[in-house]
Amino acid sequence: MTAQSLLLNRFLTRIEVIGNRLPHPTLLFIYLCGFILALSWLCAWLGVGALHPVNGNTVSAVNLLNAEGLQRILANTVTNFTQFAPVGTVLVAIMGIGVAEHSGLLGAVLRATVIKAPAKLLTFTIVLAGVLSSLAADTGYVVLIPLAAMIFAAVGRSPVVGIAAAFAGVSGGYSANLLIGPLDAILAGISTEAARLVEPGYEVSAAGNYYFILASTFMIAAVGTWVTERWIEPRFPHDGTNASGVEALKPYEKRALKLVGAFSLVFVGLLLWGLIPETGALRHPETGSILRSPFIKGIVTIIAVYAALAGLLYGKVSGNFRRGQDFVLGMEKSMATMASYLVLMFFAAQFVSYFGWSQLGIIAAINGAEVLQQLQLNTASLLVGFVLLAAMINLLVGSASAKWALIAPVFVPMLLLTGISPEATQVAYRIGDSATNIITPLMPYFGVVVAFVQQYDKQAGIGTIVAAMLPYSVMFIVAWSLLLMAWILLGLPLGPGAEIFVGSGQAS
Repeated sequence: MTAQSLLLNRFLTRIEVIGNRLPHPTLLFIYLCGFILALSWLCAWLGVGALHPVNGNTVSAVNLLNAEGLQRILANTVTNFTQFAPVGTVLVAIMGIGVAEHSGLLGAVLRATVIKAPAKLLTFTIVLAGVLSSLAADTGYVVLIPLAAMIFAAVGRSPVVGIAAAFAGVSGGYSANLLIGPLDAILAGISTEAARLVEPGYEVSAAGNYYFILASTFMIAAVGTWVTERWIEPRFPHDGTNASGVEALKPYEKRALKLVGAFSLVFVGLLLWGLIPETGALRHPETGSILRSPFIKGIVTIIAVYAALAGLLYGKVSGNFRRGQDFVLGMEKSMATMASYLVLMFFAAQFVSYFGWSQLGIIAAINGAEVLQQLQLNTASLLVGFVLLAAMINLLVGSASAKWALIAPVFVPMLLLTGISPEATQVAYRIGDSATNIITPLMPYFGVVVAFVQQYDKQAGIGTIVAAMLPYSVMFIVAWSLLLMAWILLGLPLGPGAEIFVGSGQAS
């Protein structure tokens, strides 16, 4: 083993040790709730405050450890949770997608996508399919990654390279997609709560980053393909031995997919019928606008309904749904997987509420914004710096929603006061968080990927995976940051009605 390998292994071991010392994300928020309560008492006692730059009023820290604070906590604990923006939208999306997953539709789409890919486009197709698989929750990890290994082996390429390419798309490209998914709803809800600390009524739509993630999808697929063929494949030579194992779609699966395709065209046609006419049913009833229309506000519901109906159709035609309750079972199974998320969100909701009530969030944001303004950094420098910060935090804390609930109440208001929209701050976070998923052993599915690789290389370990995925991570950060800077220079909107700077077309 070379000196560089030894250094890398020591570094990864140290990261793993530090990461293992961190508490469970839910426990982290429990501890933070107690910390905020104690800090609110201390800051109120010290008279900590700040001058609001918008209305000129003095903002003072509020003590939550007195009788009034206790009454407020007891009276609002339930509504803090039930009215927490990320909760309802995510559960609605998950129910619909759960039907599509349980019916076998999502797995069949992935198989059809990668099996039919031309040899020259195989790598690109695998990475692209990995990016798109984030809509299907864990399907990319449990279906596409082992499937990619079998496909690469079948065409005489190293199965480990197939795993690396699929893992890069599934996890490294987690914040890119052609459609809006549950992650968009989760992050938008948290961003909305954080933005309202300084601007009540601000709303971040689930489609607030859509244009950017749409462009990111093809960028990630292209960069992932280049890294795979330029850097990864030479490191894992293969003797060209073919290995069968890729199961082709059965006739009834093909028939079901064709019907789902026809249904999809009809569904899109109905959406266009409600959007294109100026008096369309999906436009704003008074202004006729699309940006503030029921379509944008209900995009998560629309996706959930489409996924549920498509899943029901596929399940019935393919024979995977033989009983009426199979449809309901799909929703129930998807909701069962959200138990840990709901527990996490309960305490995250309390933390965000305490942070807002104590006024510590807005005080930190005002003081931080003043520091940033004094540094006179341009928007690109601020956001790229935040990308790197999010990337480093992701090495130690796994959950994307948990990290965003933790840091959004500080950074979203802080950058909002400098003129940077919550949507722009959110997209910078998504870049950093997504790009380093593939090199942290603390990512929940990292061990699963190690196990897949060990089926083909018994000597493989954590260092093998990290060494293989590190080039992807570095290039994703570089390419994504360049894309973000280009977006800023061109002044392009991040999504429908979502600009990079506030006051230039935000949707609320």
